[in-house]
Amino acid sequence: MSEKFQPRQQPARYRSWGSGFEPDSVGQMENACQLPISVAGALMPDAHVGYGLPIGGVLGTDNAVIPYAVGVDIACRMKMSVLDLPLSALTEQTDRLKSALSKETRFGIGATFKKRRQHRVMDEDWSFSAIVAQLKDKAWSQLGTSGSGNHFVEFGTLSLERDELGLAAGVYLALLSHSGSRGTGNLVATHYSKLAMNRHPELPRELMHLAWLGLDSHEGQEYWRAMELMGRYAAANHELIHRFVAEHLGVEVLLDIENHHNFAWKEKHFGRELIVHRKGATPAAVGAVGIIPGSMATPGYVVRGRGNAESLNSAAHGAGRQMSRKAAKRRFTWEELNSLLRDRGVILMSAGLDEVPMAYKDIEAVMDAQKDLVEILARFDPKIVKMAPHGERPED
Repeated sequence: MSEKFQPRQQPARYRSWGSGFEPDSVGQMENACQLPISVAGALMPDAHVGYGLPIGGVLGTDNAVIPYAVGVDIACRMKMSVLDLPLSALTEQTDRLKSALSKETRFGIGATFKKRRQHRVMDEDWSFSAIVAQLKDKAWSQLGTSGSGNHFVEFGTLSLERDELGLAAGVYLALLSHSGSRGTGNLVATHYSKLAMNRHPELPRELMHLAWLGLDSHEGQEYWRAMELMGRYAAANHELIHRFVAEHLGVEVLLDIENHHNFAWKEKHFGRELIVHRKGATPAAVGAVGIIPGSMATPGYVVRGRGNAESLNSAAHGAGRQMSRKAAKRRFTWEELNSLLRDRGVILMSAGLDEVPMAYKDIEAVMDAQKDLVEILARFDPKIVKMAPHGERPED
């Protein structure tokens, strides 16, 4: 470490859930706990290596925000709509459902609609930051679209074993989406991360992506405002996807659920206010309802938080990768993927080979490792899946 950098005398405490973590992801968590601003952390069972903080890492800091601990896809999030459609539509109206996804979604870098979509988020003030103002037109052009990598929009079945969430026990047809703030959020994150790094030249190389901005500084306040705007922008993207798909099908929405999993919040923990970064982690305060997806051919879960203080009221955000994208493309074939999809009854409209389910951890093991963090309310099984086409460079 640099002679000028002064780590904490004692690392901030953190606890992990699950096992079999890559040494580098544990090392990233341990590095984060050396920062003088760090107070407490947690490592979720889906954790794997990221930039700075591992994906699946949670970090509470004192009056400071770390752009890379929020993530480059600011406000990447989940949204589920339960639709007033019979389950038989999945097999008897397959072409109609696929058409809705084809016409009302767009995926990948630079994805846009010819006719721009409208949302009140574009009427907000985007002028408080030069970079945000510069990106407003780009954001509007991509409004209502999804990214690449592990982002998806899919139809599937939602199974409730008991009356819950205002619905009677049973099996429903649902729409599930996963994406964030698109290229705009990425560029905002990159801009403020560079500012943070410039503010902390004392950080050694292995900690440079953990550079922070004090919330009492102009840059810190500006980033926080930009992050929150990106949160509303990401939510608007999902809202438009779900609204247009439902309108295309002419159906009512029976239930809406949504949550961020790349964000920072001001919360009270251990008797003090902390800035809680959840990079690939789901908010899980007492009673908080969230969505933890699996993969294109494995189940996801609707959960209710238990409010575990040691996890800073957090849970996993998905299955979590167990191998890199390059490794997945080298190891698996389309024949293997298609065979698995047929066995699971999944129709894949488009995706990259790097998103094969085998590249992910076992979602059941992930859920089992966090029984003290969340209660499972319902199970979602994907049936018609659309992702960015093969060959797209991932944005996540």
